[in-house]
Amino acid sequence: MVFRVSIALVALLVLIAGLAPGPFNDVVQAALAQVVRGAGWMYLLIVFLTLSFLLYLAFGRFGSLRIGGEDAEPDFSRASWLSMLFAAGMGIGLVFWGAAEPISHFVTPPEGLPPQSMDAARAAMRYSFFHWGLHPWAIYALIGLAMAWFQYNRNGRGLISDMLQPVIGRHHRGWIGKMVNIAAVVATAIGVATTLGFGTIQIAAGLQRVFGVTAGVPLQMTVIAIAFVLYMISTTSGVDRGIKWLSNFNLALAALLLAAVLVLGPTGFIFDTITTTLGAYLNQLVTMSLRMSPFSGSTWVADWTIFYWAWWIAWAPFVGSFIARVSRGRSVREFVVGVVLAPTLLGFLWFSVFGGTALWAQLFGHADLVQALGNGYETVLFTLFDSMPASLLLSGLALVLLVIFFVTSADSAVLVLASMSTDEAGDPPLSRKLVWGIAIALIAAALLLAGGLDALQGMITIAALPFALLMVLVMVSLYRVLDAEHNRQRRLAQRARHMIEAWIEREQAAQEEARAVTERSSGLDR
Repeated sequence: MVFRVSIALVALLVLIAGLAPGPFNDVVQAALAQVVRGAGWMYLLIVFLTLSFLLYLAFGRFGSLRIGGEDAEPDFSRASWLSMLFAAGMGIGLVFWGAAEPISHFVTPPEGLPPQSMDAARAAMRYSFFHWGLHPWAIYALIGLAMAWFQYNRNGRGLISDMLQPVIGRHHRGWIGKMVNIAAVVATAIGVATTLGFGTIQIAAGLQRVFGVTAGVPLQMTVIAIAFVLYMISTTSGVDRGIKWLSNFNLALAALLLAAVLVLGPTGFIFDTITTTLGAYLNQLVTMSLRMSPFSGSTWVADWTIFYWAWWIAWAPFVGSFIARVSRGRSVREFVVGVVLAPTLLGFLWFSVFGGTALWAQLFGHADLVQALGNGYETVLFTLFDSMPASLLLSGLALVLLVIFFVTSADSAVLVLASMSTDEAGDPPLSRKLVWGIAIALIAAALLLAGGLDALQGMITIAALPFALLMVLVMVSLYRVLDAEHNRQRRLAQRARHMIEAWIEREQAAQEEARAVTERSSGLDR
């Protein structure tokens, strides 16, 4: 049922977006404005609560509990595990926004700062850290930890509805659970497709910059077709091979591009930027987390922070489900630190190198990235490379990186969508993976042809509202099951300790009795 209804709804949405993109977009944008105006504050509070809750889990009494049971061993090395997290979570987004977002904030800064000023540059980096730092990974970690725990510790099916069992009881297998799973699958499919649409646009822009071909619709369709073949090959090979190998290779390639820009760019300025921005980020973390603008009437928070939070929440079923599949054997503390802190630090480094270099180039006249921004976000990165040594090599590396990030995100999504639309636990059948692989490619192609990416992004923001409320229920459920497991292990430990103490007492009594017998025997002999 979940599979059939999900496919039907996805097809209907794409059909509407394709046939009537203008009216569809108008309706979505009007609804989006109402959601942001009425519930924007709730997104901020729930995400901040999520981060606080995860820190409590990691460094509180539940930190030593292990996914899969006390004797479970990790299925992947720590390096492979971290690379898969990074690749599935934000790969394309980091490449797309690494230079573009700081420049955008520099032109249109938050907090009423003067545009294109030094204060605007500082705020641009601080908010880039904020949007791609602890908060989004906390969202992913919450859903990932809950799904992993219910799947490996409570024999769950790897479905979103399983996480609600402590709250709604047996209804998690009834119609309520099915509705939750359908909503998760549809949101995931559309969310992945729109993000891959962004990746397609930037890959086409990169091909135009490197090879001189026109970045039009035919090229975009060709990119999607080639990527489809690649990610289906990767998907059919399984997590242990295709996704793992591609993620490891991609992390190495990302590190190479990062190192190249760090060396060829303003190295000292970059390190100054990361140090200053990290300090400002930590100093204003709570303020930025809860910042609305009720007195100024500014829409900046709604346009950026609330949109991002809603976007991460909408993506959480996909990324969380994938993280759950590769995290068996990790302790709660290791899981939270690995999923939240490690990718966050990599993201900080990425934005410092690319965003810092972009701001330096703009401020000191090496490149006009503000003008490039006017031509589209996707052009900022390649315009920046044009101002640097070995520009063609850098553009080529970025292009390959984008393609592989595209493939790793898509094959992870295919695996997760197939699992989420299957009632049985375990690896989903190949036929279902194929259907979702085709569906993702068709959605991305249809949206690009119809120009409906903006509308679907808005729709995802709206769809994230019930998922935001769902996250509160997930926190309640997760706390209950972890508390129950902690109490169970404590009782077992107490029982074992009492048994050992009783055994020691028996042994001591036996030894004393033996000594007494020996002493009596000695007395009789005398």
